[in-house]
Amino acid sequence: MINKLVKEIKEKNAPIVVGLDPQMSFIPAKILGNAYSEFGETLKGASEAIFEFNKEIIDNVYDLIPAVKPQIAMYEEFGVEGIEAFRRTCEYAKKKGLIVIGDIKRGDIGSTSKAYAIAHLGKTKVGNKEYSLFNEDFVTVNPYLGIDGIKPFLEVAQEEKKGIFILCKTSNPSSGEFQDRIIDGKPLYEIVGEKINEWGKDHMGDSYSYVGAVIGATYPKMAEELRKVMPKAYILVPGYGAQGGIAKDLKPFFNEDGLGAIVNSSRGIIAAYKQEKYEKFGAENFGEASRAAVEDMLRDIRSIF
Repeated sequence: MINKLVKEIKEKNAPIVVGLDPQMSFIPAKILGNAYSEFGETLKGASEAIFEFNKEIIDNVYDLIPAVKPQIAMYEEFGVEGIEAFRRTCEYAKKKGLIVIGDIKRGDIGSTSKAYAIAHLGKTKVGNKEYSLFNEDFVTVNPYLGIDGIKPFLEVAQEEKKGIFILCKTSNPSSGEFQDRIIDGKPLYEIVGEKINEWGKDHMGDSYSYVGAVIGATYPKMAEELRKVMPKAYILVPGYGAQGGIAKDLKPFFNEDGLGAIVNSSRGIIAAYKQEKYEKFGAENFGEASRAAVEDMLRDIRSIF
């Protein structure tokens, strides 16, 4: 799958991923009204509104981008019905030819991690039958438990020819409380980067490993260090736009060939119509506003090469 991701990025000249992190305040009144009219102000109604919102955005941007990244917490908030919206969103995105990065940030003891890996990347067995539940192409993984938490994901990813992005240096302001601590003369994030590089060596695609890393756009100097530590790891870069990351700081995340990283924007794209820059589209054309925001992001990022 890492080969497909690289191919799509090259063909579309678009090293970006749209984060599908819906909040009810982002969803226009018309979509909410239609969903509530059919299902009432229920969890089912919320689920339907979320899916229709995501669907409209996907329909407007799928030809510009290689991938989407739904954040599962925004769906879990609505219980089983929300999870169904997550599943439907993943399924619809794949039908439109998009790669799906499930932002699930899982990581636990071996048997639990294996269950997570099977649910999101693999196939669940029921008697003599197998079922692909969410069928993401990549997922984000938390390395805090060490190889016990990572190995099950590696095994399932290898079997299914899929991939993972391991949290390394995250974009949130308090990430340094743990990630920047000096251990044996090195910051912890660098030690994690070394492990990502080590784990990825046995899991290579044509040019890049399918074991990638998550490094926040707000830490370009650290990205420059980590890019050297793990030259074959693809980097998923959150924090662009709303969290303060800007294009001119993104070059250290990439290799000299312009590959090696994929930059995420979530609310800056999916809630673009609420921004002054795109308010001319109005809530009724929120999908078109999202497309315009993607086009602007592409111009911004392409300008650094």
